[in-house]
Amino acid sequence: MTERPPVLSVRGLSVRFLMPGGRRVAAVTDARFEVAAGECLALIGESGCGKSVLASALLGLLPANAETAGEAGLDGLDLLSADERTLARTVRGRLIGLVPQSPAAHLTPVRTVRSHLEETVAALTGTRGRRATRAAAEASAARAAFPGDHLDRHPHQLSGGLAQRAATALALVGDAPLLLADEPTTGLDRELVERTVDELRRPIDEAGRALLMITHDLSAAERIADRIAVMYAGRIVEIADATAFFGTPGPRHPYSRGLLQALPDRAFAPVPGMPPELDALPDGCAFAPRCPRATDACATPPRLTGTVACHHPYVPEDARA
Repeated sequence: MTERPPVLSVRGLSVRFLMPGGRRVAAVTDARFEVAAGECLALIGESGCGKSVLASALLGLLPANAETAGEAGLDGLDLLSADERTLARTVRGRLIGLVPQSPAAHLTPVRTVRSHLEETVAALTGTRGRRATRAAAEASAARAAFPGDHLDRHPHQLSGGLAQRAATALALVGDAPLLLADEPTTGLDRELVERTVDELRRPIDEAGRALLMITHDLSAAERIADRIAVMYAGRIVEIADATAFFGTPGPRHPYSRGLLQALPDRAFAPVPGMPPELDALPDGCAFAPRCPRATDACATPPRLTGTVACHHPYVPEDARA
């Protein structure tokens, strides 16, 4: 099988927040991954681990007290060093289509879905003329399976699932090579979660888009992802094929394994302890205080070597033990 070229290539991405009193919060540290055309990479981890900060860094939407390092290459452009004019005119909507968390909150309440789509079509595609703009807006809605007879409804008249489809339709308008979905299933019941991830998967399979989905919903990740990246305390600690991660041989990092065992259809046993504060990370492995396999070696921070950052990773013989 021919390896697909990366659409997004992230190398050494770090984000630090400068706080009053000179404190530095290490929100993301040395993130390294790629997302290929026709692929979904799901970035998973507990709330507060840095997933959404990473997404904001890619979009250039970090607050003024943030410092970034590393590279994030997309279509020959380094997203981390791009200026605001480039990000606004070239990246957002055109190179990266964003499906935001709580999409209804990102829609203007006094405007219809059709109005949102027509404005976005005009801004991103240069389509002119009322009839052409209307047709393009309806085509974008159809691509996201948004029903045409709901286009003239306002956001408050939409269910959670329909608001999600409206947000997906908006993200698809610019034919962006990369879609970024930030916690797209938050607040949805299980049936809507499944429908939402199926609709997000559609442009990946049908149009060869790349999708980076940020989520703490492992069931959604299992349903949609080709690969899984696990983040803990600002670091990516494991990257794995989704089938192997959720099946056999299973995850190799003890934290990843703990996340799976916490699912109701598995051991339903939570990971013991609490994650560290990002402004008070230990010198060694951040997961060591919660890890059943920790030894003195864990006083030294592990690096992501191959697919896992751990001094004592599970191997195929014991990963399912």
